[in-house]
Amino acid sequence: MEIFEGIENIQRSFKNPVLTIGNFDGVHRGHQALFRKSRERAEKLGGETVVITFHPHPLQVLAPGEGPFFITSHERKLELIALCGVDVAVVVPFSREFAQMSAGDFVKTLLVGRIGPKAIIVGEDYRFGYNREGDTEFLQRMGDKYGFTVETVSGVQMDGTVVSSTLIRQFIQEGDLREASRLLGRPYEIVGMVVPGHQRGGRLLGFPTANIRLSGQAPPKPGVYVVRVEVGQGTYGGAANVGFNPTFGGTELSVEVFLFDFDENIYEKLIRVHFIERLRDEKRFSGPDELALQIHKDVERARKILSES
Repeated sequence: MEIFEGIENIQRSFKNPVLTIGNFDGVHRGHQALFRKSRERAEKLGGETVVITFHPHPLQVLAPGEGPFFITSHERKLELIALCGVDVAVVVPFSREFAQMSAGDFVKTLLVGRIGPKAIIVGEDYRFGYNREGDTEFLQRMGDKYGFTVETVSGVQMDGTVVSSTLIRQFIQEGDLREASRLLGRPYEIVGMVVPGHQRGGRLLGFPTANIRLSGQAPPKPGVYVVRVEVGQGTYGGAANVGFNPTFGGTELSVEVFLFDFDENIYEKLIRVHFIERLRDEKRFSGPDELALQIHKDVERARKILSES
């Protein structure tokens, strides 16, 4: 997938571009339906699929510190969009100044002036422009004026529930990782750098852990989880504790992962943790011995779940 960072950096014209626009946090099944529809339309036109997305997320600019945690990092979002078969991604830097742009100027200056779409495909509730003044009806009127068609895609439903980033975040923060993963179409994941911890896992408990520095992604509800972990070119089963380490009086949220059948130094390396299932709540134990006994049980259960999935 070709990526342009900023509309002004587009260096070429596009062939019969079919455009879709959004934040696409999570690149969930609903987003994937938009991309599929765009690909189908582009194939009929002999054209290219183009996605416009924004960075940083508008809520990070308009409501700093109040917005939600995000399901995917910006970099991972682009990787996932590419895996959906999109030809071109245009990343628009979002700022307070950009937020003042009217819906009409957005269409005329950015979409028509820089992309030249033959078709635009968006969700049926798509809103854009200053104060979200633009909607799909407005977009259709602009299409009549500038020569592009507009198609809307209804929200994808699973068991009567409309898939949305908001709902997926809710499931993640409730610890329902199976449901979150079902709506995403893949396991929920956290990517982070392995950093030095308190060195208690191996020394006191016999379970050396990789401690991950969180970077703005939605942390699952505190507890113990079955995970799969990508390290370099390999993938390993594991068990992860998300929480505050109450047995040792911890106060900061951390993610600690014990990788099965793994013994390498991975400090300062990025790893990707896929959350498969929640095993139990985090709890305070009487001391290291009781905690180590429980970890043995957690690991046995996690191995069994992974072997059956």
